Amino acid sequence: MFQQRLKFFRSILYLGDLALVGLAWFGAYFLRFYLPILPVTKGIPPLSLYIMLFLLVLADFAVVLPLSGLYRRPWAGTGHSLWPVLRGVLIGVVVAVTLTWFLRPYDFSRLVFLHFFVLLSLGLLLFRPVLRHYWRCAYPENAGERVLIVGSAELAAQVAENIKKNPVLGLSLVGFLARDEKKVGSQVAGLTVLGSFAQVADIVAQQHIQVVIIALPLGAHESLPAILEGLSEELVDVRIVPDLYRFMSLGSTVESFEGMPIIGLRGSRLEGWPRVLKRVIDVVGSLLFVMIFSPLMAVIAIGVKLSSPGPVLYRQKRMGLDGVKFEMYKFRTMRVGAEAETGPVWAKPDDPRRTRLGAILRRTSLDELPQFFNVLSGEMSLVGPRPERPELITEFRSQIPGYMLRHMVKAGITGWAQINGWRGNTDLAKRIEHDLYYIENWSLLFDIKIILLTPFRGLINPHAY
Repeated sequence: MFQQRLKFFRSILYLGDLALVGLAWFGAYFLRFYLPILPVTKGIPPLSLYIMLFLLVLADFAVVLPLSGLYRRPWAGTGHSLWPVLRGVLIGVVVAVTLTWFLRPYDFSRLVFLHFFVLLSLGLLLFRPVLRHYWRCAYPENAGERVLIVGSAELAAQVAENIKKNPVLGLSLVGFLARDEKKVGSQVAGLTVLGSFAQVADIVAQQHIQVVIIALPLGAHESLPAILEGLSEELVDVRIVPDLYRFMSLGSTVESFEGMPIIGLRGSRLEGWPRVLKRVIDVVGSLLFVMIFSPLMAVIAIGVKLSSPGPVLYRQKRMGLDGVKFEMYKFRTMRVGAEAETGPVWAKPDDPRRTRLGAILRRTSLDELPQFFNVLSGEMSLVGPRPERPELITEFRSQIPGYMLRHMVKAGITGWAQINGWRGNTDLAKRIEHDLYYIENWSLLFDIKIILLTPFRGLINPHAY
């Protein structure tokens, strides 16, 4: 019920957005050539030419709008949807303008694209409150389906709060049932406990309940058969929320396998096509970076060789995807045998183990350039949590809850934690928090955003020493 209704709302919003793409496109055409702000100097092009381009524009926005995050919380207010709308329209227009380059010798007006950007942005921003208004008329929150929650503990309260956050569901919360009769009449999440589990059939009839949500803690599941028996002759929609949300972490899912419901408590979003696309970007991006930086890498290699005795490259064991160890490449920045006395430790300010050139390379992150070859070999990715040394992981995993979850994706050259300043000898908990946020919210656009921000916020850092 919940997912179906939310999907229905999203689908209406998506189809409406695509309709607005068409209206804005042809509106921009008529504004430019029939109500021009600037004079038309090259004549009015045929409408058929812009109809042809519209097919590409429509396909462009059909992909870009969902990827821009417009439908993650589509019922949110205008303040929350302003940036996703502007970002989505801007990306879509940039892609559309790029596509016109392949349609030469046709010459398309850039002012049409400017009008299109303004009209579509305004249309998408105005469409959302209008749709929410009519949706509330069709599914009024206070007069919608009446909901009774069986349970009164933390899980039941969380269910109630989540329903309140999603007004598009059109559900009207009536109250709770408690296992302990002493709780009857008390308040949970602003609603009254109407009775005990044994009274479920009577209360459903008295309160004209249409939906019963059973949200019991694990210790109360022995009451479930009696509750279902009490509902056996009632014409109500019965839903069960398992008390597993406390154990759900990254990539939790609920799916059906051969008719059997399976709840995934932990998993990766990088499966199937997302994994293939990320690998394609890794390979193409790494080849491009290697071609661009190969002269610089050659100069650095010569400098390392001439500045101090020892190998040019430094190979160090790191832990990557699924906890598998691999050799990560870096330009050598420290004296040979630098850890003979200290053992595996992080670098520190004015670290005496560094060479003179090594200090510069570490400060500018140029020592990391050989890791593009780790990416090409499939051991790393362009974007992901930075790989750590196995010796340090043994210590960290006992100190930081959920530390090992960062190994559910490939380690990266750059990452969400790094561009937010959490690199080197900084707060480990904050770094893990950012790594897990990246894994939970991964998307190709998120990867591209991190790559684009890295030159400005990731290369030179006060903690890179």
